[in-house]
Amino acid sequence: MGITERKEREREEMRQLIQDAALKLFLANGYEKVSIRNIADEIEYSPATIYLYFKDKNELLFALHQRGFVKMVQEFQPLLLLSDPFEKLVEMGRSYIRFAVENPELFDLMFIMNAPMDKLDKEDWVEGDRAFGLLTQVVQECMDAGVFKKHDLQSTAMMIWSSIHGYTALFLRKRLGMFAECDVPMIMDDSFNLFCETLRRGL
Repeated sequence: MGITERKEREREEMRQLIQDAALKLFLANGYEKVSIRNIADEIEYSPATIYLYFKDKNELLFALHQRGFVKMVQEFQPLLLLSDPFEKLVEMGRSYIRFAVENPELFDLMFIMNAPMDKLDKEDWVEGDRAFGLLTQVVQECMDAGVFKKHDLQSTAMMIWSSIHGYTALFLRKRLGMFAECDVPMIMDDSFNLFCETLRRGL
């Protein structure tokens, strides 16, 4: 490995270290209460080091936001090769839930925290738009194949996304205390299957 490649790898490793520390602190203390100095203390570097990689806290938060959506879209990509559009949609739903369970901190940042969405311009949300765009693409394929009736595409995709997101967020936020803890995984799985059956019969 040459000097240039090694320096680039080290730079990327430092960016990841900073982002990991920032994510931990944002979720533990809230975005507004975390300073660049707090993040620097977490990784035992000076604040000046962080400013070599991110111009301010907003840019750092946006980088985390991007990271989450890029990872989600990457996990969706292999599913697009499935030939049956409804199977593709179902597997995207499973992938969304799995992503949330395996990456709860990123999911919190992407979908629960107000920041960075209250600080972004619409044109900055490229990765989020791409993820929703993949969903609308698959919903359109379901309509074209006659699996769904011809409804408004955006509204249909929104209904599907918000339904899956809703009980996924309830699970992650530990709002399913009305069920015995040992029963929750089965209830989650049964609910997802019931939702998919309802979609196929009712749309």
